[in-house]
Amino acid sequence: MENTLELQVGILLRVRGLKLASAESCTGGLIADRITNIPGSSDYFLGGVVAYDNAVKINLLNVPAGLLAQHGAVSEETVRAMAEGARTLLGADIAVSVSGVAGPGGGSAEKPVGTTWIGLAAADGTWARHFCWDGDRRSNKTSSAEAALQMILDYFQGGLKS
Repeated sequence: MENTLELQVGILLRVRGLKLASAESCTGGLIADRITNIPGSSDYFLGGVVAYDNAVKINLLNVPAGLLAQHGAVSEETVRAMAEGARTLLGADIAVSVSGVAGPGGGSAEKPVGTTWIGLAAADGTWARHFCWDGDRRSNKTSSAEAALQMILDYFQGGLKS
């Protein structure tokens, strides 16, 4: 089996006895798909929420409506809240989240197509990273899923700063 990010993440979760959850908007479940492509991923992956609509972010993940109104769905504040909400909802040790403008439409001067935020919540903190991809819709989704898996790996390797 190829040494993919999802395999590396799975090994670390299994060795450390930790459970992972996801909250995805623009990736539409692609992160969960990649994680569950690894045999035995049920040992460490609890599940995910595809929170494409803001109502799902609010009602399932407990993202405050005022936060969404103030900062928008594609923001640092929102992905932090999504990750924290998924971690709580699913009882996970670690949760990763993503929200972005996959394209080809939906962009603005402030948040052009490709703008993406990824969040990670764990017992010791919550982090967010910003990206701006320049591909088509599929490529932007793939890049976002890859960056989310890399963020989990970086967390395990001590690479996230508050």
